[in-house]
Amino acid sequence: MASTWRCFFWHTNCPAAVPLKSVEVEVKVQGHVATVSSTLLYVNGEERPLEAVFVFPLPGECALCHFSAKLGDTELVAKLQDKQTAREKYDDALSSGHQAFLLEESDQSPDVFQLNVGSLPPGESAAITLVYISELAMQADDALRFCLPAVLNPRYTPQDMDSSKMATVTSVPAGVVPYTLALSAHLSSPQPVSKVESNCPLEPLEYLNPDKTEAKVSLCSGHMFDRDVELLLYYQDAHKPTAIVEAGQDSAEPASLMRDPVVMLSCYPEFPAAVTSSLASCGEFIFVVDRSGSMDCSMHSGKDAQMRIDSAKDTLLLLLKSLPMGCYFNIYGFGSHFEHFFPKSVEYNQKTMDDALGKVKGMRADMGGTEILQPLKHIYSQPCIPNHPRQLFVFTDGEVGNTKHVLDLVKLNVNSHRCFSFGIGEGASTALITGLAKEGSGHAQFITGTDRMQPKVMQSLRYALQPAVRDISVEWNLPDGVSVTTLSPPLKVLFHGQRALLYAQLKGESTGNPEGSVTIQYSLLEETVKNQLSFCLKPTGDTGVSVHRLGARALIRSLEMEERAGGPEAKAVREKLLQLSLQSGVSCTHTAFIAIHKASGQTVQGPLLHRTVPTPGMFLRGIGPPMAMCCSAPMPPMARMACMPAVPSNSMAVCYDSCLDVEECCDDLDDEFSSDVVQESLTNPLLQLISLQKASGSWDMDSSVANVLGKTDDQLANMMPKGVDKAVWATLLALLWLYGFQLEARDEWQFVAMKAASWIQAQKVGCVPQCVQAGNALLGCQVQQETLGL
Repeated sequence: MASTWRCFFWHTNCPAAVPLKSVEVEVKVQGHVATVSSTLLYVNGEERPLEAVFVFPLPGECALCHFSAKLGDTELVAKLQDKQTAREKYDDALSSGHQAFLLEESDQSPDVFQLNVGSLPPGESAAITLVYISELAMQADDALRFCLPAVLNPRYTPQDMDSSKMATVTSVPAGVVPYTLALSAHLSSPQPVSKVESNCPLEPLEYLNPDKTEAKVSLCSGHMFDRDVELLLYYQDAHKPTAIVEAGQDSAEPASLMRDPVVMLSCYPEFPAAVTSSLASCGEFIFVVDRSGSMDCSMHSGKDAQMRIDSAKDTLLLLLKSLPMGCYFNIYGFGSHFEHFFPKSVEYNQKTMDDALGKVKGMRADMGGTEILQPLKHIYSQPCIPNHPRQLFVFTDGEVGNTKHVLDLVKLNVNSHRCFSFGIGEGASTALITGLAKEGSGHAQFITGTDRMQPKVMQSLRYALQPAVRDISVEWNLPDGVSVTTLSPPLKVLFHGQRALLYAQLKGESTGNPEGSVTIQYSLLEETVKNQLSFCLKPTGDTGVSVHRLGARALIRSLEMEERAGGPEAKAVREKLLQLSLQSGVSCTHTAFIAIHKASGQTVQGPLLHRTVPTPGMFLRGIGPPMAMCCSAPMPPMARMACMPAVPSNSMAVCYDSCLDVEECCDDLDDEFSSDVVQESLTNPLLQLISLQKASGSWDMDSSVANVLGKTDDQLANMMPKGVDKAVWATLLALLWLYGFQLEARDEWQFVAMKAASWIQAQKVGCVPQCVQAGNALLGCQVQQETLGL
């Protein structure tokens, strides 16, 4: 049974007025934490009162803690209340002729919010301010990543879900959003700020003190709002562990979280070279690839951008060539349904690799919607292979409507696998991508803008093969009268390049020693590492409440998951969750912010004008400007839109409300784009060479290899030292070419080269120096034998 769906199109030359005119964002970064204040200016330029609805993204793990509205000289600070109560008050206020403002989190995904601005009179304006606090994610190069989500793609709703609970997403092509964005950031850190990078043009970084621990930066004017805004912040001494204590609020309820001090621990282990070079040769690797219609969008809006599905196929080629001999693997594709290459994971060898590569070539974004829950259930139902730890790699553009159900399933199976997740393109759900990695004890990566997918995926493969930090314990040494309550879930594993922030509530008081300490202990290979941090139990001055609210958010997320698990305690958990949200001022799935302005109190005659504010969205080839798109749940796979009749260029609106069969639509799509969707031939020389490598790590000496190297068969044969095996010679030439001409892409071919070097060493070749010298002469490079790992 296919899903029912509706799509509305209108020409952008004659759009309905959009009341949101501008967005101004101020970011205050303190160490690893960002406090973000966004002010949205609404203006009613029409002749009747209106209600504006804005569905927009926020980081999945942020703590939304403030909402206010300014009407002229009057400022209304919203109150956090039970969500159902807030909704009823909002409706009652509009019915009574009052102005009302409602802000709530989506029931299905914690990274989607809906803002309702109700009964804005003609000619009047309202400045809406919302504040949230967010942890900054650590990148592989020690940068801290701040991301302001701008793009929100429609979320596909599985057929077994109640579509009425899904927020309606309205999107227009990125770059034609009818409102402006301004952003400035103030940076403060115990360590000096080295530099700031961004995917958007920035004004020059300005230091505010001599030791460079404070700085500010801002977006250049004229930002086109065509992408998420990303800032990469670089600090000195990034691996130094820290413990930050934040004082409680005297005005808060006694014995509550907000009344007591809260400590935030930062743990970012530095791995020695001996550990990072140690790679496992076993494991079960399962690659789960999104093949929904939205994967036929381009990676970015720039020229010659690759399609998401094509980039995923290139990445699978690299992964399949990089796996160690003797491991096990399988590949799943999912959309409205799912399929797998093999009935169960198979041993990695030449035959199974060739079979998989043949199937990868035929992969297309032709499987309808985005239903990831069922393939995960199928994977978890398969027995694990003894002595081969299961490693799950999930590739998706993150457009799903049942995020919380997916994360609950991953958490339930965390003891049987690790999950590495990859958010592809603008608008990928931060809640889904980071949640998969967090609940699956893995690592999350986002591929946005002009990022290449391959280096980030190979980086995660290295994490999967490297030893990880395990047996993590936290021991507190506190004075008599002081106890600790952990707010964060237990930390089970940390990978190279991964940082963890832990939160704890300090209860009670000490009349004597004002100092406390904490010892973080973990195992790395066969060694035990200890870090001891001291901190003051009673910090002086105004320390703010950012750490408190992030701690509350961590506990709220754990309680929400516990409630969804059901059981006899679910009702009590809900009450505890509601109480924590209201006390801390941090929204949750059961609460919403509500503000009411009792102005004239005159009942509005007739229905309010309803205006939906669009967010930037990514569109399929052939579907984009000059038309905008609004989809109401349950969402279709975006690929089906290509099956619809063409919209007349001069039409104001065209509406479809029908039931379409997924396979029938995909067949039509195949006919229309058959010459465009699948590219069988590889044009990238690096991928060409890698595609020719054997599962063992060797290359055969043939015309295909010669062509990639830019030589003829005769040239390869004439320069080959006497008595050398042809495969050894071809493999060594491939290694020399990689190091000599593709060094900037080393992150992508590092495992390919390691396999090649290991294979050559296993052949016990006695004339490697002569081969290296002859190969350098043939290719015109100067690579040392030691560089090759021989």
